[in-house]
Amino acid sequence: MTDGYGRNIDYLRISLTDKCNLRCVYCMPPRGINHISHDEILTFEEITRIVKVMAELGIKKIRLTGGEPLVRKGMLNLVKKLHEIKGIEQFALTTNGILLSEYAHELKEAGITRINVSLDTLNETTFQKITGCTGINTVLKGIHSALDEGFRVKLNCVPCTGLNDNELEDIAKLAQNLPLDVRFIEMMPIGCGKNFTAIPSEQILLQLEKSFGNAEKYPKNLHTPAQYYKFQNFKGKIGFISPLSHSFCQNCNRVRLTTEGILKLCLCYSDGLNLKKILRSGADESTLKNEIIQAVKSKPEKHSFNKNENTDNKKDTHTMAQIGG
Repeated sequence: MTDGYGRNIDYLRISLTDKCNLRCVYCMPPRGINHISHDEILTFEEITRIVKVMAELGIKKIRLTGGEPLVRKGMLNLVKKLHEIKGIEQFALTTNGILLSEYAHELKEAGITRINVSLDTLNETTFQKITGCTGINTVLKGIHSALDEGFRVKLNCVPCTGLNDNELEDIAKLAQNLPLDVRFIEMMPIGCGKNFTAIPSEQILLQLEKSFGNAEKYPKNLHTPAQYYKFQNFKGKIGFISPLSHSFCQNCNRVRLTTEGILKLCLCYSDGLNLKKILRSGADESTLKNEIIQAVKSKPEKHSFNKNENTDNKKDTHTMAQIGG
């Protein structure tokens, strides 16, 4: 399945819920959000039906996100159903890690192969400042549980000026001591993220090289937005995802399915295809497939995060919890 710019779309991110057991300041406002009612959330049967059709269209990689996907009741049953769908080659999960130690073994048994954990600090005080909750040791326990189960683990850190910018070396050290990758992601101006100042990837790399020596750059893999580096005596890699300073839109291979059933074509923009409406109108597989093909053809060429907010009224105004992380 290709879009209007010839890009092969083979990656689907699925948000299972807009609910989360943390309240990260760049993701969710202090007052919280108006959660989608249960009747308006895609059912597991609807998600499974969509994935089957999209696998036939060429989707090969699935990632489950949220909110926090592990808080949705019965999600393991969905994982098992999706794992059985022919054509899916990679099956991953993004989590905040709070429930990971509890679910790691069952996730492995159900078919998940890769796990990304959001982790912005190793300091409990900073963790509380960012998430509004305690629990850094619980997250670290979850990471070790995932490694013990044999998962390929990546840690996603969002560096922000005045928030965790003096703790990045400590987070990078996890890749020095453990067989996992640490990725630093530039803050995108989405929802509450607009209130924070992103740190450019080059600045972080220079900071890490002062502490750990020169880094060796890996050849860029077009199938991932991350640019990876290897530091001497590190067990894992350090990666940078730089949507603002180094846009990777020309190689974008993904679309998103939101909790309420919108096939979102670009993280930056609000428009998309309402698959829930199509499904609940009684459409058959052929109709569903054709609608998806036509929607993907209209996928934007690139985001406009670097443009003034007033110049583009199509930009998404939802929080990341509502869009799907």
